[in-house]
Amino acid sequence: MIKKYYDSDCNLGLLDGKTVAVIGFGSQGHAHAMNLAESGVNVVVGLRKGSGHWEKASRFADTRPNFKVMEIEDAAKAGDVVMMLVPDELAADIYNTQVAPHMKEGNILCWAHGFNIHFNLVKPAANLDVIMIAPKGPGHTVRSQYLEGKGVPSLIAVAQDYSGRAKDYALAYACGIGAGRAGILETTFREETETDLFGEQAVLCGGVCELMHAGFDTLVAAGYEPEMAYFECIHEMKLIVDLINEGGFGKMRYSISNTAEYGDYRTGKRLITEATRAEMRQVLTEIQDGTFASEFMQEMSSGRRAKFLATRRLQAEHPVEKVGAELRQMMSWLKK
Repeated sequence: MIKKYYDSDCNLGLLDGKTVAVIGFGSQGHAHAMNLAESGVNVVVGLRKGSGHWEKASRFADTRPNFKVMEIEDAAKAGDVVMMLVPDELAADIYNTQVAPHMKEGNILCWAHGFNIHFNLVKPAANLDVIMIAPKGPGHTVRSQYLEGKGVPSLIAVAQDYSGRAKDYALAYACGIGAGRAGILETTFREETETDLFGEQAVLCGGVCELMHAGFDTLVAAGYEPEMAYFECIHEMKLIVDLINEGGFGKMRYSISNTAEYGDYRTGKRLITEATRAEMRQVLTEIQDGTFASEFMQEMSSGRRAKFLATRRLQAEHPVEKVGAELRQMMSWLKK
């Protein structure tokens, strides 16, 4: 059973007199930086000057004396605690070339995902604490929940405990972004990285998207109208996922018709067969042994990213995208 911690278990005061450097100001970066500043922590944000996020971060800095925006190298110099919140494929290069030269003994290096540490793309100096604080929600939710006086559950992990207090610092940081209001769960870099990648590939993105495509294609090939296929195989997915999210599979099955529930029991295992489960195990093996990480980094570092971009383009050309775009125009509640 994973141990859980709350605000009462955290000492935010450990960050008093320290500067937290948040490298990046995207989805997670803006939420971490803003929440920490509003929790009373001294924050600097490291960005490339002139980048798209520089102006946004600077506007917030105008309202907060304990919040500054600076170049990445300057932020790394200023930070006692350095949180890397840049894309996985860029993080190693940014850390190794722009951040690592400025890290000092006793500094605390933080991550929100274990990818670069677990797969040894970044090898921090031995005289640093290396920790993870990973909210289990997108950055805009981390921010909005904080503003409502609530929080998003977060994971913490320790990869390197030079100070002997690395876990305490992880709890303090998690508290500062609001996670202690909801609950903080302790894990490891390995467990977080491998389960996260597996969930994305086998279920949340790879699995679910391909399942919806297959359902849509099957109905259209059988002569049904694409609009009907979209409604039944894609649009209604949100209803089902929302019910599961709110109350588990039990609430979903309680809320749907008896016809749908009977069909659930009758058909699910015909689609997710032992062969499917065996393929899932193979996917997990390729994550565990580094095959996926190696392939991903090779593709991302190729410059052209030919396979990645070609696949994105082909997916965008699937008929479901055109039908979906037309039908979503009819849905006023989806329009901002």
